[in-house]
Amino acid sequence: MTFAVKTNMTPNLNSLKTDTRIKILVVDDIPVNIQLLQTHLSSAGYETVVANNGEEALKQFREHKPDLILLDIMMPKLDGFETCRILKQNKNSRFVPVIMVTALNEIEDKIKGIEAGADDFITKPFNKLELLARVKSLLRIKTLHDELQEKVKLLEQAKERLRELAVTDGLTKLHNYRYFREYLDRELLRAERHDTKVSVLMLDIDYFKHYNDTQGHLAGDEVLRSIAGLMRENIRSIDFAARYGGEEFVIVLSQTDAESARVVAEKIRMLVEEHPFAHEESQPNGKITISMGIATFPDDGKKAEKVVNTADQRLYQAKAAGRNQIIYQ
Repeated sequence: MTFAVKTNMTPNLNSLKTDTRIKILVVDDIPVNIQLLQTHLSSAGYETVVANNGEEALKQFREHKPDLILLDIMMPKLDGFETCRILKQNKNSRFVPVIMVTALNEIEDKIKGIEAGADDFITKPFNKLELLARVKSLLRIKTLHDELQEKVKLLEQAKERLRELAVTDGLTKLHNYRYFREYLDRELLRAERHDTKVSVLMLDIDYFKHYNDTQGHLAGDEVLRSIAGLMRENIRSIDFAARYGGEEFVIVLSQTDAESARVVAEKIRMLVEEHPFAHEESQPNGKITISMGIATFPDDGKKAEKVVNTADQRLYQAKAAGRNQIIYQ
């Protein structure tokens, strides 16, 4: 069922359906009653779907998704009370208004109907104007409810988007430094509980300042995005990649010892070296390359700060040793 989302909370019955008329399910076991209700509703511009008993009503609801249900109480097989109760217990139909139609104006029937989930009542023989007024009133409430639900959905989507922005680096679409530190703290606690290893890979683009100075920051940004993509595509779903800052990146490999981390690091190093970056021939070594340092929990430290610092120190050892290489112990 599709409802238009408005910028205010004033209900607009014309917005209930964007492609068809408002649809009402009429449930009664007496044909003349169905015909009379259809005549009244059609004169007001409503589309009708009919059912002769409660079981058929449930089937028609699933097929046609009506906006409102006019439900007779006294019916064979499944009476109106039980039919209403089933509808109100189903997440797909619980907010669809139900008007119970009864031949008796007994307070006991109304109490029983309220307990079953009925939203309103009308007594036979009913007045056309009263019928249409009750239908219109409940549709107005339904419209408000659906517009509110749509706004809640949009707010939740906006909230999720803001959460993503708060933990994501805008340029590379990897996680950012802030979220990396939060993640690493949690991951090391989990590894400590389960007695597993975690490796942290720090990597830096070699001579990146030279590339930026000669090719411009737009070209440099494209290199950052490309390397982020290579990282993202070549780690497991349980691993974690983030932009540490500037041209530095970090990868957290869960349940991974130093030797296994070295294998992953070497794969990424080779992928970067072999990737065809624009204007890379202008680099001092003729290629865009990366240097990497690896530290492993708990061998190289039992706290996140120590592990990160060790990986960072080994990264700079790799640079000092000639770049485009990995130091892991």
